[in-house]
Amino acid sequence: MGTQAQLLVDAQNFLGEGVRWCERSGRVFWTNIEGCQLHALVLATGERQSWAMPERLACFALTDSDEVLLLGLASGLAWFDARSGAVTRLHTVEGDLPMTRLNDGRCDRQGRFVFGTLDERPCRDAIGSFYRLNLDLTLERLPLPQIAISNSICFSVDGTAMYFCDSMKRAIYRWDDYLGGDASRVRVFAVLDPGPGAADGATIDADDYLWSAQWGAGRVLRFAPDGSVERKICLPVSQPSCVSLGGPHYDELFVTTAQENLTPAQLASEPLAGGLFHARQVGVRGLPEVRFGALPA
Repeated sequence: MGTQAQLLVDAQNFLGEGVRWCERSGRVFWTNIEGCQLHALVLATGERQSWAMPERLACFALTDSDEVLLLGLASGLAWFDARSGAVTRLHTVEGDLPMTRLNDGRCDRQGRFVFGTLDERPCRDAIGSFYRLNLDLTLERLPLPQIAISNSICFSVDGTAMYFCDSMKRAIYRWDDYLGGDASRVRVFAVLDPGPGAADGATIDADDYLWSAQWGAGRVLRFAPDGSVERKICLPVSQPSCVSLGGPHYDELFVTTAQENLTPAQLASEPLAGGLFHARQVGVRGLPEVRFGALPA
């Protein structure tokens, strides 16, 4: 089963990422990492908002305040108040590794923020790690193998399992004992087909199916709980980067895309690269985005 995603916003983002649906404000949020910008679209009206960030914004989480976000900046974590534009630093991450930055991140079912880092060098060595910001604002490193490019962070509906990947490898992994912390219970969940494409951002729907943006392959795949591909959504651009299910009925797929690494000829053939796309998914229902369970003092 396959459908075609349509352009929603011609954002022209160099590296669009981290799309999230906020059901309270009716907005779609996403980041242009290299542009150091946070964007939002009011879905009902088409109104757009944007905020300049003090450095690259890799990922973020909603909170119980509609105007406060938890930011995963390139160098660490911070609070952001959209009303004032104030950014308040929380933690520096991997300050001893200047070649890494934060990358993918998402809240677990308990409201804690889980994120990973990546190696920015061309060699892409596995020197990055996965971390969790707890509700008391303490930061801990998760006992998972080091990675080159952290991605695909999302959680099973019951919250007991964590999905993740290293985008340099052709597999998505499932940590069956995420809550218990036994790192020996990590297994391959899905193996990507040969050919172009790497696993990027992911989300879980109400039926426990995993939606994966396939960077370089111009598609989003929906994986069944057994790891088989249930459907494919095609895009007219090659680099989808992240996915979110939202809209009033949680049946709309939102997809960020990127221009990064495209040659002038490729950009000419992909004029919509860097846009925000969407596709209605009949019979599918997403879940509300879990919000980080703490707020600034």
